[in-house]
Amino acid sequence: MKLIFATHNLNKVEEVNQLLPKSISLLSLNDIGCHKEIKETGKTFKENAKIKADFIRYKYGLDCFADDSGLEIEALDGAPGIYSARYAGPNKNMEANIEKVWEELKEINNTRAWFHTVFYVHFSGKEYELSGSVEGSIILEKRGNKGFGYDPIFVPKGYKKTFAELGDNVKNKIGHRAIASQSLIRILTYL
Repeated sequence: MKLIFATHNLNKVEEVNQLLPKSISLLSLNDIGCHKEIKETGKTFKENAKIKADFIRYKYGLDCFADDSGLEIEALDGAPGIYSARYAGPNKNMEANIEKVWEELKEINNTRAWFHTVFYVHFSGKEYELSGSVEGSIILEKRGNKGFGYDPIFVPKGYKKTFAELGDNVKNKIGHRAIASQSLIRILTYL
């Protein structure tokens, strides 16, 4: 079975691809020749995921899903949230994003945070909303070289290492996209 993941982010495609059974072939927007940047104009993760999934479903007529994910920090009232990739500006510079988070947390003791994702799915004529979250905290140094995004500064609850230190084996069990992917697998394989 082929399923479109409505993203140009190859890190996300690789992460979810590791979670799916081999019987499901995951294709990115690049794989179907869609090079358009789909504008995320929603005010929530769900709205942004739905915008992207709807665009692919109605333009190409293909079964697909999209995610919108982000880091939410309690002391920053949930920021960066839906703006996680563009927190320091439109260029999606993760180094600058991390620096901005550190700057805003400089005088704050509460570093509680969580990664959250929403998958919006079009499959077999039906629509689904799936979600996943993982709690943890932000550290004020980068550690590890695995993963991507905010992984080097995020320590999941119950661990002493960052996602970037723990690597795919742990992240693919407890991560926000891993949790949502388990629900996605149930939809794709049991319906």
